[in-house]
Formats: sequence, structure tokens, C-alpha cells
Amino acid sequence: MLLALRINILAKGYSGISLENLGKMIAAFNASCLSWVPEQGTVGASGDLAPLAHLALGLMGEGRMWSPETGWADAKTVLEGHGLTSISLKPKEGLSLINGTQLISSLGAEALVRAEAIAPQADVIAALTLEVLKGTNKAFDVDVHAVRPHSGQILVAQRFRSLLHSDVFHSQITESYDGVQDAYTLRCCPQVHGVANDTIAFVKNILNTELNSATDNPLVFADRGITISGGNFHGEYPAKALDFLAIGVHELASISERRIERLCNPSLSKLPAFLVKDGGLNTGFMVVHCTAAALVSENKVLCHPSSVDSLSTSAATEDHVSMGGWAARKVLKVVKHVELVLAIELLAACQALEFHRPLKTTAPLEKVHELVRSKVRPWDKDRVMSSDIEAAHKLLLEEKVWEAVLPYMEQYKQKHQ
Repeated sequence: MLLALRINILAKGYSGISLENLGKMIAAFNASCLSWVPEQGTVGASGDLAPLAHLALGLMGEGRMWSPETGWADAKTVLEGHGLTSISLKPKEGLSLINGTQLISSLGAEALVRAEAIAPQADVIAALTLEVLKGTNKAFDVDVHAVRPHSGQILVAQRFRSLLHSDVFHSQITESYDGVQDAYTLRCCPQVHGVANDTIAFVKNILNTELNSATDNPLVFADRGITISGGNFHGEYPAKALDFLAIGVHELASISERRIERLCNPSLSKLPAFLVKDGGLNTGFMVVHCTAAALVSENKVLCHPSSVDSLSTSAATEDHVSMGGWAARKVLKVVKHVELVLAIELLAACQALEFHRPLKTTAPLEKVHELVRSKVRPWDKDRVMSSDIEAAHKLLLEEKVWEAVLPYMEQYKQKHQ
């Protein structure tokens, strides 16, 4: 991604690089010849200088490179083995290769794409948890959300309605409503999940602009015949956006962990303690709930914004920096933790559904249960659970949970527009 983004920026024609060297970079990309680049060392202004210098180093035949055929090897050897020649720098081209925000943007783009994938699946998992806890769907009424019309909130409420008001068959578990208000972790999903969705949309707009912007210094404007030193290399935009993304998407794990507690706690769920029949010798979901709690706790630290920090560098010329590299690295950690917590909730909700059999939930949620059971069998006694979490995590990474419910949601949407 780093190499692809750098090529994209240089190809815009404002960097002062020759077509010859740009062609060499494209050839290296197409051959998957990738420089060794450390993840640390950038302060996010004047661009991601140290990581991008390492990217350029391999293209110059120095340092180390990786390719599918050679693995890690001397860069010159890797290039020659693919019939490629190293870059020979002309005037301005050294600066052209090392200025810009592409490390922040590449890591941030991965975090964003994964956040986009997990957010709708968080709604599906929460809806299944609400079902097995015999919650009500009244709080998702269209009029409730029309009078507080945040786009993310309306979207999430609509997803919940389509999952819980199946037109194929209705839930046999939550047929009656006793008028009792559900806990916030169930009732307020549109409000909490909603702002996570809106955050993702906001950050996507920032990153789409950043990925396709000229971030060199100086910039060359050939049509005007001038070169101008500016500040487009400053990473404050992606840094702030990615700090915001970490805070927004973390909440999906924070609220999920509290739902896992409700599933495991018999005084709240009216289900067997820790979702296992024979307690005592079997601890069920007790320790995996601890795992979810640990991941949420780590996220609380990782969500502290890095972009509020700045250290003066370069003899006080670069006297304000974005610290965007750390913002990008830690948001990736946050998103992975969110995925894992939701994977645990998915397993717990499916296990809870076993205790309601032979009753069935709605058609889309039954499909989710069927999907999970194709990879993970129910728990009747303790076993190693890490592999089960990995299997559920993979389903979320591949967006299989979303794929399972989407046809039913589309069907509902068409009938209720």
C-alpha cells in the first residue's frame, strides 16, 4: 500500500520526478518487490520521512527487499532477479521520494476498511444478543429515530428492524413484550453504534482526499514554471481523523463487552451461568469474557489521541508535528481488538441460543447461527476456546456474517420503504 500510494502521488505530476524513475517504481510494484520499511520513526511532518526513505532505499538497490520468489534479501539482488534496474536520482528526486503522508494513510486505510467491515456486523451480533436475552425491538421504531435524525443512528435502527422483524418468519423467542425497558447496551445500540458508523464515514472522506493529494515539498507547478515550498506534507488531517476513528470504533467493543457480561451473568440473562449446563467443573465463557474485558481495557489506553502531542524537530524549523504515524499504528490495534471482542460476543450469543431450542429466532439470525455452527460446535463442557475465537474472527474478517443476513435485510427494506 505504501508503494502504491507513493506511485499515485508522484503520478499526479507535482513532485518533479522523471517518468523513467516513476516507471521503475511501477515495475517494482508489479513484481511485488517491496522495500523493508520500519513502522516507527515518523513524527508525521515533514511527511513520513524515515519510513519513506527506507521505501526509496530498496528501490535504489540498497538495504533489503522482499518478493514472493526470494523472501527477504539484498535489494540489489532482488531487483536484478526480476530483471529490474534500480532508481538513479536526478535533481529534486530525492525529496520527491521521501516527502508525504503515505505511511499514515496506508495504515489508516487498512484500519478504515476493517472498521467499515466490522461496524454492520456489530449490529447483527448485537441483534442476536438482544434476541437470546429476550429484549424488545420497540426501541427501534422508525418514529423514535426520525425525531433524532442522525444518519448513523437511523441506519443502525433500520438494520435492527430488518433483523428482528423478519418477513420470512418471526422470532418464537421474543413474541411478547412485557413493557420493561431493556438495558442501555441493548436499547441504545442505534445511538452508540450509530455514531461509530458516522465516524467511519467522516474519516473515509478525510482519507479519500488524503490518498489522492499531492503531499510533496516543494511542489512543482510546471504550467506556471514555478516551484513552491508549502506544508502539504503535514499529517494533521489524517492524524486527527485516525485518532477519531480509534475513539469511535472502540465503542463497538466497549458496549459489546457489557453485552457479553449480560449473556454470562445468570442474574441478568436467566440462562445457565457462563453459558454452560454443568457448572463447577466447567467454566464456560467465564475466561473468554475476561479476555474481552482485557482487550477493551487495552483499547482505552490506545484511544488516547497521539495527535495532541508535538515535539519540535529539525532545529526548530519543524516545530509542530502531527505524530500521525502512531495514530495510524494504534488505530489498527484498536480495530483488531474490536473484531476479537465482537467475535467473542458472536460465540456467546450463539451458545445462548442453544438454551432456547427448539424455539427459533428470525430467519436472518438463524442463518448467522447456522454459519457459526458450520465452524464452531456448541459447548457442552470445557475445551480450548482460542481456536473457536480465531474461527469466529475469520468469519468477521471475511464479512461472512454480513453476507449471511444481507438478502433478508434487502427483502425487508424493499417491503418497508
